[in-house]
Amino acid sequence: MTTEMVMVDEIPFPPQITTIKPLSLFGHGITDIEIHFLQIKFTAIGVYLEPEVVGHLQQWKGKPGNVLAEDDDFFEALINAPVEQFLRVVVIKEIKGSQYGVQLESAVRDRLAAVDKYEEEEEEALEKVVEFFQSKYFKKNSIVTYHFPGNSGTAEIAFTTEGKEDAKIKVENANVVEMIKKWYLGGTRGVSATTIASLANALSAELCK
Repeated sequence: MTTEMVMVDEIPFPPQITTIKPLSLFGHGITDIEIHFLQIKFTAIGVYLEPEVVGHLQQWKGKPGNVLAEDDDFFEALINAPVEQFLRVVVIKEIKGSQYGVQLESAVRDRLAAVDKYEEEEEEALEKVVEFFQSKYFKKNSIVTYHFPGNSGTAEIAFTTEGKEDAKIKVENANVVEMIKKWYLGGTRGVSATTIASLANALSAELCK
């Protein structure tokens, strides 16, 4: 394995991290918005997965990355694979944590409502996540991480700024956890098309081995 940092828009991402198990950087990209023909970049994203994830995606073997990137069933299978998954989101353009929280809230709520899973428990769990971000300030290079253990339906969200871990929160509502994953990894509806394309290409290459 290479130990060189992978640069995502000038932000270094380690090629491997160890949480419970060693995880490899399978995809990366950015979130951005275009305003008056100017591209404004908000965050850089790294997606870390257990290499075993490939075993759960065998039915897509031989499909090229550009086809997988458009296949939401493929990303559904990736999200539901019983392997550890980890997202590292690094701030490029500083914003208030409350702004990020609102984006996350509306993305998760809309997805839950669409499949009729937005009940009181989900609302409470989502409110806690929004509150967690409310008081934070996302300076450049602050890091938000999402850790999804293999089979648990939970997520741990951590916020680190200026190299110091600031706070953590655990999300225990499986429906909310699933939709947070889908916000970042949800195929054509994911928040970052560059990340989805990168993941699709890397997984396509792995499946061909």
